Amino acid sequence: MDVRARNHVVSGGRTDGRVVMLSHGFGCDQNMWRFVTPILEKDHHVVRFDHVGAGRSDLSAWREDRYAGLDGYAADVVEICEELDLRQVVFVGHSVSAMIGVLAANHRPDLFSALVLVTPSPRYIDDEGYRGGFSRSDIEELLESLESNYLGWSHAMAPVIMGNPENPELAEELTNSFCRTDPTIARSFARATFLADNRADLPAVSLPTLILECRTDVIAPPEVGAFVRDRVAGSVLVTLDATGHCPQLSAPRETAEAIDSFLASLP
Repeated sequence: MDVRARNHVVSGGRTDGRVVMLSHGFGCDQNMWRFVTPILEKDHHVVRFDHVGAGRSDLSAWREDRYAGLDGYAADVVEICEELDLRQVVFVGHSVSAMIGVLAANHRPDLFSALVLVTPSPRYIDDEGYRGGFSRSDIEELLESLESNYLGWSHAMAPVIMGNPENPELAEELTNSFCRTDPTIARSFARATFLADNRADLPAVSLPTLILECRTDVIAPPEVGAFVRDRVAGSVLVTLDATGHCPQLSAPRETAEAIDSFLASLP
């Protein structure tokens, strides 16, 4: 299968610049990066793509066995790098894609030079000595609601995830993005996302890592950002003056500038 078509790979910016790969979160597609992309493309070669089942990806490529967990999505990232002959990639992953990037980089560290984890969470469910932000019953209720009424769940959850009630158009955009996703695929991706536990994968990260969190985020509370920073050796945690779970939409310039500053610090 043609990997570029499978994941609707799009690239732009300076062909001689550092390679920056942007990876979207659950229920989204590469369009969520549209405000950040032009800023980064001024100095870098930016690669965007859609996870299989999202955006303009090839829906026929989706298989439940491959995408039941995050490893299948991480394997796609590696295949995109190999297909485009990308090396020294800076992987920028939003939300669940942050952990997809961790898995890809741990599997093939030779392909990557750094990670940028935007509002990451290695585990959404609270555990002893760990606050992920949700109880197990919270997540079970969320998944049951998604299973029984995906469109209703989308309309209810998008404003919560996005935050920024003073800008209702942002929540509307996220709602529309959710509603464009095939419900069967969305349910599978939701289980892979919200039931994942990638805490043990963090200490294996050997790359320079920037962690971006928002000052208020109901999906990834501040304890999560601190946890990731403490488990990834040498990582840097930056708190953006932004609210919600999607700063690339709600605070794109600040998000892009934080990424640019990190890139400038790399050798």
